Amino acid sequence: MNNKVMGVRRCTWVYLVLMFFSFITYFVGRLELSGLTISLFVLLLALIKGQLVGAYFMGLGRLRGLWRWPVFIWLFIPGTLISIAFYLSA
Repeated sequence: MNNKVMGVRRCTWVYLVLMFFSFITYFVGRLELSGLTISLFVLLLALIKGQLVGAYFMGLGRLRGLWRWPVFIWLFIPGTLISIAFYLSA
């Protein structure tokens, strides 16, 4: 399996995406942006970051079946509950 994209390892690309998402979250806070849409966007970024960390840095991306589900469920249930709370409070 080819582990490189444009001559750079995939884990490096994932790390750069994680840094980019973190900078977006930082700038949202720094600019003091608020509102339901912004809150859900930042939550979505956090959930995507969690999936990327689980898949690439915890090694769950190579697993199939039952073992890949705990991290997804661990991210999905709290993410859904937090989204509902934000929606109901708006």
